[in-house]
Amino acid sequence: MSGHPLVEDVLAGDHRALARAITIIENRESGYRDLVAGLHKHTGGAEIVGITGSPGSGKSTLVDRLAAAYREQGLTVGVVAVDPSSPFTGGAVLGDRIRMGSTVGDMDVFVRSMSARGRLGGVSTATADAVKALDAFGKDRILVETVGAGQNEVDIVRTADTVAVLVPPGSGDDVQMLKAGILEIGDVFVVNKADLSGADRTVRELREALDHDRNGAGHHGPGGAVDGFEPSGDGAGWDPVIVETVASGGEGIEALLGAFRDHARFLDGSGARERTERARFAAEIRRLLREDLNEALAEELDRQGGLDAAVERVVDRETDPYTVADEFLDPLLTDGEG
Repeated sequence: MSGHPLVEDVLAGDHRALARAITIIENRESGYRDLVAGLHKHTGGAEIVGITGSPGSGKSTLVDRLAAAYREQGLTVGVVAVDPSSPFTGGAVLGDRIRMGSTVGDMDVFVRSMSARGRLGGVSTATADAVKALDAFGKDRILVETVGAGQNEVDIVRTADTVAVLVPPGSGDDVQMLKAGILEIGDVFVVNKADLSGADRTVRELREALDHDRNGAGHHGPGGAVDGFEPSGDGAGWDPVIVETVASGGEGIEALLGAFRDHARFLDGSGARERTERARFAAEIRRLLREDLNEALAEELDRQGGLDAAVERVVDRETDPYTVADEFLDPLLTDGEG
């Protein structure tokens, strides 16, 4: 691939170039592949934390507090907030998060809202590429806040080194929901709004659920793979931590940062970080191959007159589905052969 003219500007720390690069990536504009390819070799320096959980759990407030705490440590921060897609434009409904109040005006905190593009999990390929742009730009910490819409939230494990799952105090319904799949991806569980009634019960139910998970298939164990990707725990060694916070008042933030540091040390000390990165790139390559092949197949279908004509021949028993599939695939599989 040839180089993209924005790469040098992004690497030089030009914020406008970074914003433009992420726009190109999100909209999949011409040249976005060259752009991401040019940035890739400069990634790997950032710690990436995923923040997920049910709507109303206080994710945006917590992300704001975390960003401010990282800045107090002298670290630069990138925030990717994945919002529900507009049904009309496909863009992010909430824009560039006005809720990030405490870091407004701080040039070392770059906040970008992105569309989930109809995916419940919210972390599309474009979002992962935007994270790469922030990483290459030189951000020390990148926070990825996701929509939080159920089991498909496991997409976050493809992008983040550490996954924090927020659970608000409640009747236990949220903990039951976590058992449907999200329970397996959390490295840190955050009972936010811990000053509300029911917090102690939620903590207790979370501990029971995690103990049950650990004694069964195991946290991040069989069944925890996403698209062939095993989460960061790599099947053993890390027991998920539960932290209580009141993000609106800043309580528990230091304990949460400590949990993130502990998990980062585990990743480095156990070799899980390297294994996770290999698995992450393998999953990404598979995903891109599927996307490219689907696009190439759609073009071949159009070139050969579309699927309807082929269906008619099958209905009339002139041919069969297997033969039709071979007819469409053969030009793709033999392209370039001598």
